Amino acid sequence: MIRRGMTRHYDAVIIGGGHNGLVCAFYLARAGYKVRILERRGIVGGAAVTEEFAPGFRNSTASYTVSLLHPKVIRDMKLVEHGYRVIERPIANFLPQPDGRYLKLGGGIGRSQAEFAKFSVRDAAALPTYHQALEAVADVLRGLMLRTPPNAGGGLPMLVAALRQGRGLARLSLQQQRDVLDLLAKSARGFLDGWFESDAVKAVFGFDAVVGNYASPDTPGSAYVLLHHVIGAVNGKRGSWGHSVGGMGAITQIMAHVVRAMGVDISLEAPVASVLVDGARAVGVRLESGEEVTARAVIANVGPKLLYERLMNAADLPADFLKRVRGFKTGSGTFRMNLALSALPDFTCMPGPGEHHQSGIILAPTLDYMDRAFMDAKREGWSRQPIVEMLIPSTVDDSLAPKGCHVASLFCQQFAPQLPDGRSWDDEREVAADHIIATVDGYAPGFARSVIARDILSPLDLERKFGLVDGDIMHGNMTLDQLWAARPVLGHGAYRGPLKGLYMCGAGTHPGGGVTGAPGHNAAREVLKDGALLGRWLGRA
Repeated sequence: MIRRGMTRHYDAVIIGGGHNGLVCAFYLARAGYKVRILERRGIVGGAAVTEEFAPGFRNSTASYTVSLLHPKVIRDMKLVEHGYRVIERPIANFLPQPDGRYLKLGGGIGRSQAEFAKFSVRDAAALPTYHQALEAVADVLRGLMLRTPPNAGGGLPMLVAALRQGRGLARLSLQQQRDVLDLLAKSARGFLDGWFESDAVKAVFGFDAVVGNYASPDTPGSAYVLLHHVIGAVNGKRGSWGHSVGGMGAITQIMAHVVRAMGVDISLEAPVASVLVDGARAVGVRLESGEEVTARAVIANVGPKLLYERLMNAADLPADFLKRVRGFKTGSGTFRMNLALSALPDFTCMPGPGEHHQSGIILAPTLDYMDRAFMDAKREGWSRQPIVEMLIPSTVDDSLAPKGCHVASLFCQQFAPQLPDGRSWDDEREVAADHIIATVDGYAPGFARSVIARDILSPLDLERKFGLVDGDIMHGNMTLDQLWAARPVLGHGAYRGPLKGLYMCGAGTHPGGGVTGAPGHNAAREVLKDGALLGRWLGRA
């Protein structure tokens, strides 16, 4: 029952102040909606935040690099005019090898070919064609990012939408359509084996297939995750990645400034306890404080598992829908660390400072290594030879660390969401962190001694701090059965929940994880569409 005396009414209330919630609020406010965002933590931004984790050391706590934020969102919100700035990596990735060699990817096709030729002349020759093939498929996906998937069960409108969205695929050549099939169905190894012969070359591309993906590069469908990570751009340059000046939190702070100026209310330290339901309609939320907020649209910028299993009464949801949500797969196998360093790491294969320190430093030399990491995690709970990507944003942004010092983001893969044999991450997080640092030290001797402080985020910590169920940075696995119209559940892939007035705008909807803003943009469009229809029905439009 809603306690009217304690209630405030809005056109829309958004659960969660992450970037997608802020983007959704922007488009609703622009249309004249009265919007309130409810954020559980004391800082807006969700997983895209910059925080001080040791005296004088600040870093992007969880999300840590930029590429996928959609150009339309950047343009519409006028982020650049408000201070949004991203510095492109001079090279995309640096891949040290145990034998003392290394591979650098990026900086132009010619530079990459020269690097590849150190390992395989044939692979160097294949690179331009590979890029063209990937770009053709990525371009189709870019065209779908801001489209609402056709909603299964929607009759003729669904069929018309499916046909329209299929035009991009239909325009591809037969060979390109085969590439699409390969990328959707094959493993990363199966796909890359068709292009390259060098283990190092396959590893530098295959790493993208296990980012936020608790799987082996041999897992069918992992090739799609590889593709998902190349559809973005930095400063108009497709496929590039970069550092946000001020950290990822600078982006969401700018977004918050923009929407506040438009009249959006943002409440911090305002955790939602439950969604309020009246009959078959979501009508608001109840906060843990007891405050109730009613709204015509209740929009969840949290993952489907959190929304439907923890914030809603099972009796309010259709039984089959709830069964499907309970089967929605989560757990990205991610372990994050933020490190305060007294010096840059000095790599055995490339001593001294250089552009490699401004790139993504990948410590996973082969696909076999990545496969062993996953199998180890399945058996033991976490990999004793983990996959590690390290970024050192203080090399381009000296506001993040004291003079002469640095901050590093360590993104580590193949750490099980739940440990076997009843073990807890609370007991093993420090040991796992030691092991990760030792892994880096093996490539850059002396690295461990340079660590001044560390901020550890195990899968359990990611869930507790950011509400990422099972520590899943994508809000749910990016597998073929959980993509496009089936994200999160077939029949509810158009940002609408199973109750009237209930919507989803987070990464658990199309097009999925990453700091894209696309789910927020798309969900707002559907809310406005439904609002216009309701207005006409009531004679208000």
